Amino acid sequence: MIPVLDLSYEIKELRKEIDEAIARVIDNTQFIMGDDVKEFERNVAEYLGTKHAIGVNSGTDALVIALKAAGIKPGDEVITTPFSFFATAESISICGAKPVFVDIREASFNINPDLIERAITTKTRAIMPVHLYGSPCEMTRILEIAQKHNLKVIEDCAQSFGAFYSGDCVGCDGTSCNSSISNSIKNKKIGTIGDAGAYSFFPSKNLGAFGDGGLITTDDDELARIAKMLRVHGAEKKYHNEILGYNSRLDSIQAAILKVKLPHIDRFNSGRRKAAKRYNNLLEKCADVITPSITNGHVFHQYTIRILNRDRDEVQQALRQAGIGCMVYYPIPQDMLPVYAGDYQPCAVSKKLAGEVLSLPIWPGIPEETQEKVVHALLEVLGK
Repeated sequence: MIPVLDLSYEIKELRKEIDEAIARVIDNTQFIMGDDVKEFERNVAEYLGTKHAIGVNSGTDALVIALKAAGIKPGDEVITTPFSFFATAESISICGAKPVFVDIREASFNINPDLIERAITTKTRAIMPVHLYGSPCEMTRILEIAQKHNLKVIEDCAQSFGAFYSGDCVGCDGTSCNSSISNSIKNKKIGTIGDAGAYSFFPSKNLGAFGDGGLITTDDDELARIAKMLRVHGAEKKYHNEILGYNSRLDSIQAAILKVKLPHIDRFNSGRRKAAKRYNNLLEKCADVITPSITNGHVFHQYTIRILNRDRDEVQQALRQAGIGCMVYYPIPQDMLPVYAGDYQPCAVSKKLAGEVLSLPIWPGIPEETQEKVVHALLEVLGK
């Protein structure tokens, strides 16, 4: 069986360093908020180019705490995409706010900025773009809208560690690409453009831990101060709890592992991009498949195609029977999930694409012959 993701590639290469890092934490017994956490936060802040990097225990907590630290409260509205993992909308709802879903661009899978302004009301307080599959959103347009309406921007970067904004976003017509905002954010890392960024270090992510982990980034000193309080039960000084918070600290062992992997992330992301290019070349003549665009800054957390003229679920089942791992991210848009039953009218593009998308195996060191086997099996299933 060819897996959809093979984590052993990175582990084998870095095993000695990882073992030494874990042993160091065990020996120094600083298991919670130890020196490895502090050093990782410094290293990752320098890599991303942000003032504050705050480790937490999951990507979901990163979203919740970032929203609360940004002032989102019950009764507020936050505009986001329906085409994402549930943690995106869930984090908004957990804050007591209402997720307002704006449909996506068919070409990019990301939120369509052309539709955002019509969704803004007097209760809107923030926009939460999701850089899905590792593809940067149209941040120039999103920032323009946010500044015009005095809204916060919280970036969901769970799938896009190391991605950067180049201005060549899929579906963008280019009208904003030379604006002052665009020039000021060009080549900035995703997660450092809005008021805050939220990352996940779930093991399958581009930068993955050996368990759960997350990160909040911001240049806002006050937002950072509150986020740091929220992750430790709302206390800036131990045993002097000022607000209701969480137990959401990044474990030292996970920080030590991430610290080992961080210097290799650009190389690993480059391997993913090379794999995506090979897939596109192998599939370029297949009319029943739409391949993803390879823009600058895209780090391909997933390589996601669209299946046309065939039942996607039948294609997935046939590939699995042929020994090819493949996944559907995501079969049900957030606005159609049971938890929100009856609350929203489905977003048409998201609903359509949820029935077409299929993610093929990808990891930094995926062998070329493995990709050829995947494509050969796919073309056979499609009768090509």
